[in-house]
Amino acid sequence: MHNQHAGENKRRRQLIWILFLLPALIVYTAFMAFPLFNSMRLSFYTGTGLTPDHFVGFDNYVNLFTNPLWNEKFFNALGNTVVFFLIHMLVQNTLGLLFATLLASGIRGHNIFRTIIFIPATMSIVVTGFLWQIILNPRWGAVNKLLEAVNLDALARPWLGDPNLVLIVISLVSSWQWVGLPTMMFLAGFLTIPDSLSEAARIDGASPWQIFWRVKIPLLMPVIGIVSVLTFVGNFNAFDIIYAMAGSRGEPGYAADLLATFFYRTGIAGEAPVARPDMGVGAAVATVTFLILLVGVSIWLFYSRKRTYEL
Repeated sequence: MHNQHAGENKRRRQLIWILFLLPALIVYTAFMAFPLFNSMRLSFYTGTGLTPDHFVGFDNYVNLFTNPLWNEKFFNALGNTVVFFLIHMLVQNTLGLLFATLLASGIRGHNIFRTIIFIPATMSIVVTGFLWQIILNPRWGAVNKLLEAVNLDALARPWLGDPNLVLIVISLVSSWQWVGLPTMMFLAGFLTIPDSLSEAARIDGASPWQIFWRVKIPLLMPVIGIVSVLTFVGNFNAFDIIYAMAGSRGEPGYAADLLATFFYRTGIAGEAPVARPDMGVGAAVATVTFLILLVGVSIWLFYSRKRTYEL
């Protein structure tokens, strides 16, 4: 009798869990899973409009990787996306770790600094792009005017008009805007580390630098991994900052073109020399992007679980 009652309670709890999870599952299926699988399905079709209906198998993927109409711009966008991601990892996340370290140390005015660091993340990306276009204007922008004021005219550049600089500049602008997010995540990670560990290491003769690298950083690795994965996923889907500052083609000359802007042109807006959009090829681009993200996240999950088991 007791076992039967316990079993009924267990089934009741499971039913309650399912009821609570059901709304989120419905939303996820409708807005994430279904569009994803539908995009994969469309990648095997070709035709006009947003719903291609002529089955072509893997021809869209073959064209994407081998046809000169698509492959040069695809691999250019893929390379630019990798550079975009690496700059964010190097600049955004490194600065986020530095800011979080300073804030966690209880620096005077840390609440004000925390607000200043996070404010750009609350701004519209369109507004951010417009403001930085003004600041970087080669004729009357603040950056070149400041260089002229300190007699560094030789360093003045058309920052968004130089193919060798535009991707780096936009990446730095994006890093500036979103540095507050990794800062807050790293700060939360630092605040969970017990002070007793640092104090014990200090008693054993460890310097502040050694405490940081040998005590805090190893304990912060799970947060660093999560931030890296979020940066990876976000950067490989980045579209709006490029569109706002360099247009849908990543001007000049596709120098700032990313996978997302390339998908937009191929699947929705139309890509020269093909006048009409090809949703089949666009869906193939989206599927390849998803597979890249899937592999990257899977590798992180494998190594994070392996490290957990070793600990």
